Amino acid sequence: MGMTMTQKILAAHAHLESVEAGQLIEADLDLVLGNDITSPVAIKEMEKMKVDGVFDKDKIALVPDHFVPNKDIKSAEHCKCVREFAYRNQITNYFEVGEMGIEHALLPEKGLVVAGDVVIGADSHTCTYGALGAFSTGVGSTDMAAGMATGKAWFKVPSAIRVTLTGSLPKWVSGKDVILHLIGKIGVDGALYKSLEFTGDGVSSLCMDDRFTIANMAIEAGAKNGIFPVDDQALSYIKEHSSKTPVVYEADADAVYDEEITIDLSSLRPTVAFPHLPENTKTIDEITDEIQIDQVVIGSCTNGRIEDIRCAAEVLRGRHVAKGIRCIIIPATQAIYLQAMEEGLLKIFIEAGAIVSTPTCGPCLGGYMGVLAEGERCVSTTNRNFVGRMGHVNSEIYLASPAVAAASAVTGTISWPGALDA
Repeated sequence: MGMTMTQKILAAHAHLESVEAGQLIEADLDLVLGNDITSPVAIKEMEKMKVDGVFDKDKIALVPDHFVPNKDIKSAEHCKCVREFAYRNQITNYFEVGEMGIEHALLPEKGLVVAGDVVIGADSHTCTYGALGAFSTGVGSTDMAAGMATGKAWFKVPSAIRVTLTGSLPKWVSGKDVILHLIGKIGVDGALYKSLEFTGDGVSSLCMDDRFTIANMAIEAGAKNGIFPVDDQALSYIKEHSSKTPVVYEADADAVYDEEITIDLSSLRPTVAFPHLPENTKTIDEITDEIQIDQVVIGSCTNGRIEDIRCAAEVLRGRHVAKGIRCIIIPATQAIYLQAMEEGLLKIFIEAGAIVSTPTCGPCLGGYMGVLAEGERCVSTTNRNFVGRMGHVNSEIYLASPAVAAASAVTGTISWPGALDA
C-alpha cells in the first residue's frame, strides 16, 4: 500500500521502510520551536528531567513573539525565563527584540525549515511549514520539553485528505479565501488528526505567501498538518533563504486518502468567517446586511507577510480609514517591516490613518495592540474568531483576507475592494 507525502517523511524520520495510518512511531526531529508563552512551561518540565542540556543547540528555535515587546510584568518574566535558558544552553536560534518576528513567518525566512523536515512547536500553527513540504505540527509544552531533551517525539501516523487545486485565483482573492472556503466546506473538525495534502495544477499559481497562509490554518480544520508538493517555486524559496539541503518527498500513486476534495480556484470569491467559528463562512456576495465594524487588524502568522502588506497598501493607497475605525497593520517580521518601509508601504498606511506596529502576535490572542471592548467588532486577517479570542467575550471577530480587511477599514463595514470603485 502506497504512502502519502506526510507518511513518507515520518517513515524516513522513524527509520522505517513504511508506515500506515494509526501506527505509533518515534521520529527524529529537525527542529523544536517555542515562544514566550509556551517555552517557560517546557523549560520548567525539562528541568524536572535532570538532563544535561538540550539535544542540539542548533535545532531549537526560541522566538518571543506573543507579548513582545513585553506588555506587562508577567510577560517580562516569561521572556526573561526564555532568554536565560537560551543563553545558558547557547541556543543558536534565539531571537531577541530587534531581530525577531512572529515565529511562523520568521522560521522560513531565516531558513530554519526546509522540505522533508520534521518540526514540532509548542504552538498550534506550527503546521505553517507544510508550505515548504515539511511535516510540521503543534504540540504541548511537555512534548516540547521532551523534544528539546531527546531530539525525538512520538506520533500517531495520520491518515489524509487530498485537496486538489485547479485553475488560478481571480483578482482580490487569495490563499486566505482558499482555506476559509475549505474550512467552511468540511468544518472545524473535518480533518481531525488528518493530514491535508494539497495537490493539483492550481498549486503552481499560488505564491509562497498564499501557501503559508493555507498551511497555517490547516489546524482550524482540525488537521494534524497541511502540506504542499515541493515544486520549483518552493525550491527557489528554500534556496534563497536556507543553506540546508531540502529532501523532496512525493506521495505514491497508490497512496490511500480518506477523502478527496477538488477546489476550482478560479471560482472562489472573497470569503469571510463570521463569529464564532472559522467554519461559519460566507462569500462577500452572501453578506446582505451592512455589518458595522470598529477595528481592522492586518497581520499575524497567517497574513502578515509582504504580499499581504502589499495587498493592504494597494487598497488603502489614496484612500482613508473611515471615521471611528481603528486600523492596525502588523508586519510579521523585522525584514518584512523593512521591506515595507523601503517600498513606501508604511507611508501609505500612515497617510490613510492606520497605525503600524512592531512584529507581534499581540491582538490575535487578545494580548495587546488591539484588544476589543464589549460589543466591538473587528475584521481581522488572523486565524481564530472564538468567543473572547481578541478581548471581551461579547466582542466579535470576522476573519478575512488582507484585501477584505483593508476595504472594510475604508468603508467602516464589511466590504471588498471591488465595491470601492463601484
